[in-house]
Amino acid sequence: MTTSTLTHSTPAGVRRPSGTGMSPLGERYRAQSARRERRHDWLTLAGWSLVATSVALFLADGGITRFATVGGAVTAIGIITGLVATALMCLMLVLTARVPVIDRTLGQDRATTLHAQLGRGMVFGMLAHGAFLMAGYALEGRITPVATFVDLWQSSTDFIWACLALLMFAVVGISSMVAVRRRYPYEVWFAIHLTTYAAIVASLPHQFSMSGLFAEGTLARGFWIAMFLATAGVMLAYRVIAPIIATATHRLTVSRVTPVGRDAVSIELTGRHLDALGARGGHWLQWRFLTPALALQPHPFSLSADPTETTLRITVRNLGAGSGRLATLRPGTRVAVEGPYGMFTDASRTRERVVLVGAGIGIAPVRALLESTGFAPGDAAVILRASTPDELYLLDEVRTLCAAKGATLHVLVGPRAGDTWVPRSYAGAHLTDLVPWVADADLYVCGPEVWMDAVLRNAEECGIPAVQIHDERFAW
Repeated sequence: MTTSTLTHSTPAGVRRPSGTGMSPLGERYRAQSARRERRHDWLTLAGWSLVATSVALFLADGGITRFATVGGAVTAIGIITGLVATALMCLMLVLTARVPVIDRTLGQDRATTLHAQLGRGMVFGMLAHGAFLMAGYALEGRITPVATFVDLWQSSTDFIWACLALLMFAVVGISSMVAVRRRYPYEVWFAIHLTTYAAIVASLPHQFSMSGLFAEGTLARGFWIAMFLATAGVMLAYRVIAPIIATATHRLTVSRVTPVGRDAVSIELTGRHLDALGARGGHWLQWRFLTPALALQPHPFSLSADPTETTLRITVRNLGAGSGRLATLRPGTRVAVEGPYGMFTDASRTRERVVLVGAGIGIAPVRALLESTGFAPGDAAVILRASTPDELYLLDEVRTLCAAKGATLHVLVGPRAGDTWVPRSYAGAHLTDLVPWVADADLYVCGPEVWMDAVLRNAEECGIPAVQIHDERFAW
């Protein structure tokens, strides 16, 4: 095991702002944090408003009168659960559409987490919708729920499609559970997830044919048609059209593949007008390398260097057959690109001080962020973590950047001490032991998921506010 610490003081001729007032850099980061919080509030309000409006329109169009009888009340509850579930369906699709304002506010990993939470709510809402309607119709018709189901099945094709849609939603919901999806490859999970779109299409006809809610002339009809068209339009614009335009505009090709350690490579790419792409150090993009073996495999890799007008760079570790093939890429290989995405960038800063913590290949986005973000000399610290020296990817580049920008570098190497994030020789150490002022800084963390969890637990123990902690995960 080896450890080392490099400390850099303020270079000669560079002075930190004097007095007790906040520096211009600090004011800039606090202002951008306030803008992001306002966007978050407005997005939250918009989401809840859509759900509330869907229910309010039902009640205004006579839904309130259904509560006059027991059967009518149960039916009304079934209708409301279906409306809420449908609104959640639209919201969850928008969350994965990679809309820029959502990405700049939440980041894609948190948007995806919220998407999964809404998805579970949608599935339970759909199940409740069906159960309450069967019970309500049975009470109103004075027959059993089973007889009600059989009658609807025999009399309405749209009802059959609705049942199939519910079954498909349930399959997708179950497959998305962490314990289940880890049992099969990403490609299988993704294929199952595509049935969501088939389920949505199958669920639409009964909403218009079996209910007076969406009858012509009602406010609800216009509202839901607009909601469905807007959701489809957003998905088409940002998941299909935008990547095609970006790929055609920037014409990225592989220019060089360079070994980085024994099991990783840096892939350098060249293209046109890359400043217009809007990528910054720490961003990740979805890459498709257009070879017969790789064209169908999307790879979410972070930049490992700050972009220039003509170049991008990613650093990739061999973690399987897909990523392993990237080491054999030839110069001139064309690349399709989608993005940039994520909040692991200077755009999520809230304080003038910053601490960057990376482990293994997670050092790559840390190195890019170190290059791109601003700080006064002495106001930044970098902590690199690895089990062996071979896993300290891009260490020389990080060391050079720390020296040039006046950051403190800590390098911690060795097996982990239990469920902590530090080596055994540092057992019991906290972030505050390495960086005493970390609670007054932005903390960025990137690395293996279990290790990141340990860092974030330690950050909480050290009293670092959640708004100052930034991490990004790519686990599906």
